[in-house]
Amino acid sequence: MTVSAEAKKLGKIIDRFPKTRVLVVGDVMMDHYVWGSVTRISPEAPVPVVSVTRETVLLGAAANVVKNIRSLGGEAGICGVIGHDDAGKKLQHLLHTQEIPTDGLIVDPGRPTTIKTRVIAHHQQVVRFDRETREGISRETHRRIYEHVAERAGAGLDAIVISDYGKGVVTKDLVRDIVRLARKRGIVVSVDPKVSHFGIYSGVTVLTPNTKEASLGARIEIEDDASLLRAGKGLLARVACEAVLITRGEHGMSLFEKGGRITHIPTVAREVFDVTGAGDTVISALTLAMASGARISDAAKIANYAAGIVVGVVGTATVSPALLKQRIAEQRGKGR
Repeated sequence: MTVSAEAKKLGKIIDRFPKTRVLVVGDVMMDHYVWGSVTRISPEAPVPVVSVTRETVLLGAAANVVKNIRSLGGEAGICGVIGHDDAGKKLQHLLHTQEIPTDGLIVDPGRPTTIKTRVIAHHQQVVRFDRETREGISRETHRRIYEHVAERAGAGLDAIVISDYGKGVVTKDLVRDIVRLARKRGIVVSVDPKVSHFGIYSGVTVLTPNTKEASLGARIEIEDDASLLRAGKGLLARVACEAVLITRGEHGMSLFEKGGRITHIPTVAREVFDVTGAGDTVISALTLAMASGARISDAAKIANYAAGIVVGVVGTATVSPALLKQRIAEQRGKGR
């Protein structure tokens, strides 16, 4: 297959994204950015003084996955939990501005809406502080989430993304119930994992850990190719899934498939400024491609190109189908 043919094949997969229906289930949050500059150190403590110039509020975690899927052209909904607070109302407003339905958001007065605040100065993160709870959801909230998932599945879904940031929404019982439902209906289930939860993802379609998460999940320190192979195979067996895609930063990605096939995909990132939200982009593009009928190896390649774009932007970013196809054509034209 020639390079141009490869780009054409991946482009046709991307063209099918608008016909896919995806539901993102998991931890929703807001990403709050405080931007400024540093010119001096505080006389009160050895810390930089940030002169604030502006602030931005963006969708984060599961909400950012939905935004990424919509940006890539797919049809996406969200299901998660917010608090009965101003932050929850703001998050709903942000979703509405993106034309994302919020009927899957459960309001729990006993939980705060999760907010991550990052202070950025001169394109570098100075500090981050979080407002959140990590307690597991109640049985009633579990019931309401599952009922929404089942309703959406009954109306027609191609894929479910489980976006797990360890804030209490993704539980063993919820994953089990979603996997059972998905198997009956032939729905792809992808997971952006949390290290402490590797034991609860049994039976999902694909898992997308980064190198550190894969090392901890497999209990193998990834130091070289040999340890990478052991970790990937170990995770595949432990989770009993169809595939594990390990994202490896500047080393690209490594795909381990059930049956023994292993594919190493080199990075296509031009420059890396900020990896914030890159995992959300990876799972969004990967899931859309798989839901569009692509082989998982081709889906992983598309996800790799999408990630290569967003890491070159400071702050949470998304990718359009046109830009993704353009980047693929440019890189494949160089033989990469």
